Amino acid sequence: MKRRLLTTLAAASLVVVATSGAASAHVTVNPSSTTGGGYSELTFRAPTESDTASTVKLQVFLPERQPLAFVGVKPIPGWKVSITKGKPSIPVSSDDGPVTEVVQSVTRTADSTADGIPPGGFQDFDLSVGPLPASGTMEFKALQTYSDHSVVRWIDHTVEGQAEPAHPAPLLTLTSGTQTTAAAPTSSDSGTADWALGLSIGALAVAAGGAGVALTRRKG
Repeated sequence: MKRRLLTTLAAASLVVVATSGAASAHVTVNPSSTTGGGYSELTFRAPTESDTASTVKLQVFLPERQPLAFVGVKPIPGWKVSITKGKPSIPVSSDDGPVTEVVQSVTRTADSTADGIPPGGFQDFDLSVGPLPASGTMEFKALQTYSDHSVVRWIDHTVEGQAEPAHPAPLLTLTSGTQTTAAAPTSSDSGTADWALGLSIGALAVAAGGAGVALTRRKG
């Protein structure tokens, strides 16, 4: 009985992981909507759609016409970070005065194919950014490179009311309201911890259901 219950728990965990990975086949930004005017943590999720190759690089371009004074990058083991900077296209200021150089793109490159995102898997890449524009939308174009050297260009513009394009750029909607974060945040593992906790709870819930079914059949 104990062996059967352990098997059910393991199978339930696999189901939850697989379901989470298959939630979206596009490169996306999460949250997809947040309050404008302040700072926010943005998570770019890169799923591997290929059946034979792993994702080994993701380059995210920050909107040129909406430069950000602050961009912080959360490191990930097994992935290098490369940041491209340049002069802002429009005036940008911070608490310290005018900003003369802003982040234009952030590139994450796997140390090896083994460190990349395998077929059917996904990886989250976090940025802490701000201050965000007060309202509107921000489009983050992205290039996803596979171990077979193919490149998927997530750069298509999404038009409201029209069908989603084949390769939409990750889109962030900014809403008006009171921004609760008053200062630039620091990197932390809270997002990862919350996600892991949610995954564990989901796995236990599915496992409980599976175990109940197994016990009922045994009694029958």
